[in-house]
Amino acid sequence: VITNAMMLNLLESAKTLDLKDDVPTMKDDFLFPTLTPIYLCGNSLGLQPRALQKSIISQLDKWAHEGVEGHFLGDTPWLDIDSIVTDSLCKLLGANADEVVLMNSLSANLHFMLTSFYRPSSCRMKILMEKRSFPSDYHVVISQLQLHGYDVETALLELHPRINEVILRTEDIIDTIITHGDTIAVILLSGVQYYTGQLFDMEAICVAAKSKGCFVGFDLAHAVGNVPLELHDWGCDFACWCTYKYLNCGPGSIGGCFVHEKHGKGGVPITSPTSSQFEKSASGVSKEVILDEEVHHEDVESTPRLRMA
Repeated sequence: VITNAMMLNLLESAKTLDLKDDVPTMKDDFLFPTLTPIYLCGNSLGLQPRALQKSIISQLDKWAHEGVEGHFLGDTPWLDIDSIVTDSLCKLLGANADEVVLMNSLSANLHFMLTSFYRPSSCRMKILMEKRSFPSDYHVVISQLQLHGYDVETALLELHPRINEVILRTEDIIDTIITHGDTIAVILLSGVQYYTGQLFDMEAICVAAKSKGCFVGFDLAHAVGNVPLELHDWGCDFACWCTYKYLNCGPGSIGGCFVHEKHGKGGVPITSPTSSQFEKSASGVSKEVILDEEVHHEDVESTPRLRMA
């Protein structure tokens, strides 16, 4: 039972923490819904920034006055408009500019990432994720396993908390990776678990994954803009996120991807490596796709690459 005295103590503690906060309050920069003036749902949809409406109207005016030329003119040319926020995103993610892209939705991006990084073999076909992961993440993983013809019961490895515990212990996550790593193709975990609020030790998980030759990626929907991230230095292979929670970009806003630069030297990972494949460019000209390297799961650095001949 929570008493009035307990609530007062919590309030005083919160005020004391506010006074110690090095970052000045930004509360006045956001609009609070009249229906819920005490807003505790930023984990689902962030508040609207006061400056947003003016920014949107300026782009509508740009469209009205410049038409198609708006792709190339002014301070915000649409052709590369994502570059305007790339530096800010890199600071939030701990990433280099050539490792970050804004595109699609979170689930679509997870499919893109797993299409590249989930390349199962006869001895290494499992995907490791936490039990009660975000439902759409679970369905993405199930789809990928079924696409490759694997039984979910045997190819999906889920992390469970200990009995009578709610969160996962880091030592148990690491132990699972070390014990089963030789059969794990991809590790996909949340940065911050949506249901429990647990912040995973992503650095330690990346180190363990690399030691066993597993690719590792994170769903950062509840982490980006919320907790410090150093994806590049941690050696994370890939990550995806949405921008409507702690980045306050609004419902339906575009998602993002991170792919470590070690996978971008000479091309991108592929799902079914063959010695030679062909594809057509937008102009209809056939281009030969040549596999640069062999697949070596034990060495994450040796990722199969594609180059355009």
